[in-house]
Parts: sequence; structure tokens; C-alpha cells
Amino acid sequence: MNLIVDVGNTFVKFAVFEEDNLIWKDAFKLSQFRKEYKLIKKQFPKLKSIIVSSVGRLDDKDVNFLKKNLKVLELDWTTKVPFKNEYQTPRTLGVDRIALVSASVLNFPETNALIIDAGTCITYDFVTQKNAYIGGAISPGLRLRYKTLNNLTANLPLLDTEKPAGLTGNSTESSIHSGVVMGIIKEIDGIIDEYRDKYPDLTVILTGGDAKFLSNQLKNSIFANSNFLLEGLNFILEFNSK
Repeated sequence: MNLIVDVGNTFVKFAVFEEDNLIWKDAFKLSQFRKEYKLIKKQFPKLKSIIVSSVGRLDDKDVNFLKKNLKVLELDWTTKVPFKNEYQTPRTLGVDRIALVSASVLNFPETNALIIDAGTCITYDFVTQKNAYIGGAISPGLRLRYKTLNNLTANLPLLDTEKPAGLTGNSTESSIHSGVVMGIIKEIDGIIDEYRDKYPDLTVILTGGDAKFLSNQLKNSIFANSNFLLEGLNFILEFNSK
């Protein structure tokens, strides 16, 4: 039984896997890390291994706290992975992107795949049918675009994410919604089209916090999986346990 620890800038996700099956998950503030870990240990006494993926800041003391009782794998660019990494700057490749590519290899082996993670940033990662990771792209996500319009202008308000009523906004608020949301939809569909022109057999996976909001607005067919990153982390842990 494995524990997946995915640390963001503010929140931490815990997930428990029994082999390849996700049986439990939860998210909480980083300040509650030790308290929640103790509760999980009581709830799942058969835990054996942990993988830690930290794109935020997890204190070394917290990592050492995990290591007291269980085997811990700290994911970084040197970790053994189930794909060939052809990224030219592997040291700078985010652990979240490493996990997503691993999940693609697990769920869609020997497939040309584009993984789109719609979160704070939108990341695009391409892996070939020979399980070679080439790279991708990074652009601002939904909330980042809304916040940037507000932060870097004098008069534009900060709005909650909302599906636009139409292409043409007839007020400042509706114009912002159209620009932000339609801009992202056209961006994602456009990038998918570019990849499909080159790889007609392409499989596209959409994941991340905004995946549900965006998925039914895209014209392209996709696989939506909110647990894709967690599955990738578990696969990496299992891959390193062999």
C-alpha cells in the first residue's frame, strides 16, 4: 500500500493506492501536514512506501518526519522513470510534468500522447509511441490570466471564473470572461490541432484543477482524468520498487 504526497504552494494532496487502484485521497493546507499524516497512518496501518512530489515548499523536517517509519522516495530529475527523457534541460523539468508523462506511459503505452495539465499554469507535454518525452509548452492558466488583468491594469476587476455567454462581450465583465476563457479554449484546441496534423493517431489527456470546467468547451476529443498526476506518482514509486 502506497502513500502519494503531492505538495503544492498552499495545499497538499494525499492519496492511498493499493497496487494500481486509488482507494482514498484528500487535500488540506500545508500547515496541517503532520496532523493529517498521523491520521492517515492510523486509517491505513498497512502503508509501506511513500513518494513525495513537491512543487511548493515542504520543510526538510517534514520529509524526515515521514522517513521515521516508512520508505520515502523524493521525486526529482534524477529519479528513475519509465520513459526516455529527451528534454534538453532535465534538471529544470518540473516533478509534476515528470509524473504526468509517467501516467501517460502507464495508461497509454506505445502511444503518441499529449498531456494537458490545466492548473495555475497550463502545461503541454508530448510523449512519443516509443515512450520518449520530447517536451511541450507552458502558458498562464485561467486564474493567472484573470489575476494578471486585474494586477497589471488600473481599472479591470478581478472576477471569478465563469463560462462566457458568447464570443462577443457586451460589458467589461463579459469581455474579460470571453477573452480569458475563449482565449484558453482556442489556445488548447489550436495546439491539439497542430499536434494532430503531425501525429494523426494522437491521444490527448486533459487533467488538472480546471479540466472539468474546460473539457466540455473543447471541440477536440480528449480523455479527462483528474487523478492522472497521482496515478503517475504511484507508477514511479512502483517502478523504483522493482
